[in-house]
Amino acid sequence: MTRVTDDNERNAKWPGGQRWEPLVALALWMALVGNVPLWAAVLQRMEGGGWRPWLVTAAWMGALAAVNLAVLALLAVGPLRRPLGLVLLALVAVPSYFMLAYGIVIDSSMVANVFNTDAREAADLVTPALLVVAVLGVALPGWLWWRLPVAPAPWRRALGQRGGLAMGALALAALLLWLTFQDLAALMRTERTLRYMINPYNSIYATLRHGLGRHALAAGPVQPLDDQVPVLPAHAREDDAPLLVLVVGETARAANVSLGGYTRDTTPRLAALQRAGELVYFADTTSCGTNTQTSVPCMFAPDGRQRYDPARAQENLLDVVQRAGLAVTWLDNQSGCKGVCARVPTLATDRLQVPGLSSGDECHDEVLLRELPGTLQTLDAQRRRVGTLAVLHMMGSHGPAYHKRTPAAFKRFEPECTSAQLQTCPREHIVNAYDNTIAYTDHVLGELVAWLAQRRGPAALLYVSDHGESLGEGGLYLHGMPYALAPREQTHVPMALWLNGTMRQRLQLDMACLQRRAAEPASHDHLFHTVAGLLGVRTRVYDAERDLLRTCRRG
Repeated sequence: MTRVTDDNERNAKWPGGQRWEPLVALALWMALVGNVPLWAAVLQRMEGGGWRPWLVTAAWMGALAAVNLAVLALLAVGPLRRPLGLVLLALVAVPSYFMLAYGIVIDSSMVANVFNTDAREAADLVTPALLVVAVLGVALPGWLWWRLPVAPAPWRRALGQRGGLAMGALALAALLLWLTFQDLAALMRTERTLRYMINPYNSIYATLRHGLGRHALAAGPVQPLDDQVPVLPAHAREDDAPLLVLVVGETARAANVSLGGYTRDTTPRLAALQRAGELVYFADTTSCGTNTQTSVPCMFAPDGRQRYDPARAQENLLDVVQRAGLAVTWLDNQSGCKGVCARVPTLATDRLQVPGLSSGDECHDEVLLRELPGTLQTLDAQRRRVGTLAVLHMMGSHGPAYHKRTPAAFKRFEPECTSAQLQTCPREHIVNAYDNTIAYTDHVLGELVAWLAQRRGPAALLYVSDHGESLGEGGLYLHGMPYALAPREQTHVPMALWLNGTMRQRLQLDMACLQRRAAEPASHDHLFHTVAGLLGVRTRVYDAERDLLRTCRRG
């Protein structure tokens, strides 16, 4: 009884009936240990020498710790204290690891990646280093935090004491920021990425922003782009109807494509088609986003990147083509179509077990070649006589486990990095593994063209990647940077178009003209309108200025 009484008397001296030292300790841990990437970036980018950068950084550390203390004083109350502490520990430890390991920052697009990552992608990111961080940064301090006693106190006294502690902490934070305001303003004007590195507030803000956008999208009905699209006439035979295979690449960056001038020969089969005059390569193509969740819905919308609103629920290119009477299908070897294929026949390859192509729940991209012919035969025969659009969503060059994306027979560049902890590999090994994925994509596309070339009717293949990738340039890996801050490696993507002779004749296409157009800038903004024009789909949302083929049609 005496021991309990002594504990209660001790705890009663502190705000809310508990000691405030644990709150201070957690606030400091979050500010210092949980923000190592932030402080490293600040010290690296601050101008001036001597002790001033260190003193200014120390002041900002104190300000962030004070803000953390104010938040804990107000929210770490009663039964909320223990789970809130665990959540905050996770929100500083795990993002810090990924920021240090891959050079990323946390914004709403990165949070969207997290929520839309499937199990096979997530498994590549679970490394021994991450498990160590989870134990030392979350489990161990969380266990100590959970064991601290919580004693009750009258709510009025608790509210007053906690409010006073929070106000005092915020006053200290304001003072420290005021004393260093000139340094803060100068740094934030030039280094905007730093605001996405403040744990845990970057993750909280990004999650709320992503959640509000998804809620708005779910709340509204899907709006038709054009509910009066004329149905195109059917041909007498299916062989006379156009077939377009649209291949959505994954994480392929243009910098490593030899068609665009890369020194390694990563695209020999596409280069041969280009020399034969059958393929054009759009060497200066820009993506709509830096992650799949953003880019894929955006590239299938008619709006263009500047006007695209991910919170607006509307139909897309596949819906318009289907309204025009054509057969449409989506074959997915990735983590889903991000809602684009919601209203068309879809085949996902993750459940297929194809000897030599599948391992566990992942298949190499050649599985798309195997499944495409049979999938087309399952589509409505009447629609196939009008035309067919088949979209293949590749696994492509998805990281960080690039070495998993290529079969053993296609590892032309060695040695490869075989770890998901890219920072532990020599950069040339990372590039080897990545270049192998580009060369394998070239093989898959070459095989697709060989299959399409057997058709007597008009056929075409259009390949474009969803976004690019960083391979260690400036210490940055993977993708997903905020678009305004993203390096060109993440936004410059390959795009290539192959057409057989029958399709070129059908479109009355001047290939020399198209080769000249391909040397000019292009982007995902052109995809919707180019595909609609190529298939002859007449819709009021079609913009002729964004049709890459329009000016080169002799008709």
